[in-house]
Amino acid sequence: MLQHFGKYLLFMSSLFVRGESPRIIFNRTIDEAILIGINSIFIVAIVSTFIGAVTCVQVSYNLTSALIPRSTIGFMVREMTILELAPTITSIVLAGKVGSNIAGGLGTMQITEQVDALEVMGINSTSYLVLPKVMAAVLVFPMLVVLAMFLSIAGGYVAGTLTGEITAQEYITGIRSDFIPYNITFALIKSIVFAFLISTISSFRGYYTSGGALEVGAASTTAVTNSVIAVLIADYVCAEVLL
Repeated sequence: MLQHFGKYLLFMSSLFVRGESPRIIFNRTIDEAILIGINSIFIVAIVSTFIGAVTCVQVSYNLTSALIPRSTIGFMVREMTILELAPTITSIVLAGKVGSNIAGGLGTMQITEQVDALEVMGINSTSYLVLPKVMAAVLVFPMLVVLAMFLSIAGGYVAGTLTGEITAQEYITGIRSDFIPYNITFALIKSIVFAFLISTISSFRGYYTSGGALEVGAASTTAVTNSVIAVLIADYVCAEVLL
């Protein structure tokens, strides 16, 4: 484990050695951001909407005391969404989609010797291939998390009002009560940390793939597994440090 961690740190340091021109990095970052962000909007929208709807229904099911106002349902949906569900669940979903894509793409380039061709031409392959992916992930993940927050709260609103569990006025009162703006900042910080971990770990696993097609699949699986574990550990650390 220590050997892999040291290799990971050396891999990260190589991103900034013999870097490409800012114009090239910028153009590749935009391309990667489109691939990561636009192609992930649908899955993020579906997951976040139904998470909000399920949260609203389950909180309503457990809220049996007549002394607790029904607006508490909206309050709970908002707090659970902003603090945990939107940044963490969205990042875990993206670890499976984006992480496997990054690892598989780099692994395929490695076994087909495309990476070696870049090195022969005097291009730092890690800076050219990996750095734009990391920057794009750090740029796009917070946007997707904000979208997930909105759709999750909206999903709770639709589910609550359509099922008659809560009125629209009660739900809106709940999501507006005792709002702490720092929670948004906390969620965005977590999303940036998760984006960095997912993109770098997946790139590391894909870049050092060797063998054939089976090894590419194994690298993608390992990248997703390691990324999810890293996200969960970072989630706890961020909660301890920032809250």
